[in-house]
Amino acid sequence: MKDYIEERAVEIANYIIENSATVRQTAKKFRISKSTVHKDVTERLLQINPTLAREARKVLDTNKSERHIRGGMATREKYLHQH
Repeated sequence: MKDYIEERAVEIANYIIENSATVRQTAKKFRISKSTVHKDVTERLLQINPTLAREARKVLDTNKSERHIRGGMATREKYLHQH
């Protein structure tokens, strides 16, 4: 694996953990695709730093379990502002 990919994977994990960021937010911040963020955190980071990978995974799992709530809130806001 190339050095810059390893560095990016660690940076991404740290960003996710520090900001409780979603995959979409992280992808936007680093200007990469959601699938790259996911692959970096779930596959590549496991080989580089398994402990960091587990911490980042916890945040992503939490975000995934809450996403239906955020979606509902976004829809609610949309309709509240349409007067």
